[in-house]
Amino acid sequence: MFLAFPAKDELMSMDAFADRFVPTADGLTIYLRDYAPLEPSGGLPILCLHGLTRNSRDFEIIAPRLAALGRRVLVMDVRGRGRSDRDPEPMRYGVPTYVGDVAATLHHLQIDKAVFLGTSMGGLMTMVFAAMNPGRVAAAILNDVGPELNPVAVARISDYLGKTNPVDTWEEARAVTRANNEAAFPGRDDAFWDAFARRCWTEQDGQIALDYDPSIAIPFAQPQGPAPADLKPVFQAAFGAIPTLLIRGALSDLILPEHVAAMRGLKPDLAFVEVADVGHAPMLDEPEAMAAIVEFLATAP
Repeated sequence: MFLAFPAKDELMSMDAFADRFVPTADGLTIYLRDYAPLEPSGGLPILCLHGLTRNSRDFEIIAPRLAALGRRVLVMDVRGRGRSDRDPEPMRYGVPTYVGDVAATLHHLQIDKAVFLGTSMGGLMTMVFAAMNPGRVAAAILNDVGPELNPVAVARISDYLGKTNPVDTWEEARAVTRANNEAAFPGRDDAFWDAFARRCWTEQDGQIALDYDPSIAIPFAQPQGPAPADLKPVFQAAFGAIPTLLIRGALSDLILPEHVAAMRGLKPDLAFVEVADVGHAPMLDEPEAMAAIVEFLATAP
């Protein structure tokens, strides 16, 4: 099925989406990209949720490919990122608030049930939303995240979060992006890093800055940290009865092989694929990731 897709250049030319703006309970506005299915299908919509410092552009390659399978694809900018509003109350930057925004979004779009695809923080959002809303997540794809996270990697992320200064040129943005992420994507060329930078940074006020509110770092500075260390009971409540695919980067320092083994112990029918030569987190356009997603969606509701 993967080989039957249009070529990447053709997909980019079909990369048409509608802009959606959704009000939240506390008065902010959430932005989404809404990709229409490219052919009729009975499959449920797919909601894509990005990682901690990222935005909807993370899915700019995979979203049209998923739409090519005949599914509506919704890609959300979590509050404080991309085109969604920044929160004047930084302590609201956390998974419970984000899950409330997901609920508001689905209600606004009149979607009762969807397939969720969550990268890193987006996977944690998926986990909590599914546990709190039984029956509303029909199937889940978790990208490089699970109920246990390596505390060394969490500390690494906390150390740089919100501390990168704006730069003057895209060449500088590319260099910073490469310096911060090369361990996870070794051996990539300048074209890769330029595309990566343009997903993460945005031009504003005459400079180029990372496309998120630096205040998302404030909850990480609290003594309790951003989340409980062990979410295994939530994982079981969320995914015990629904199809779930786990994707892991073979070089990931956030979710380790022993974490994968524990997840498979909790959910023996967990589908799993590992992406070679990638750390945290796969872009999802890697051939093995894309093939696994297509195979998974072929039997998903």
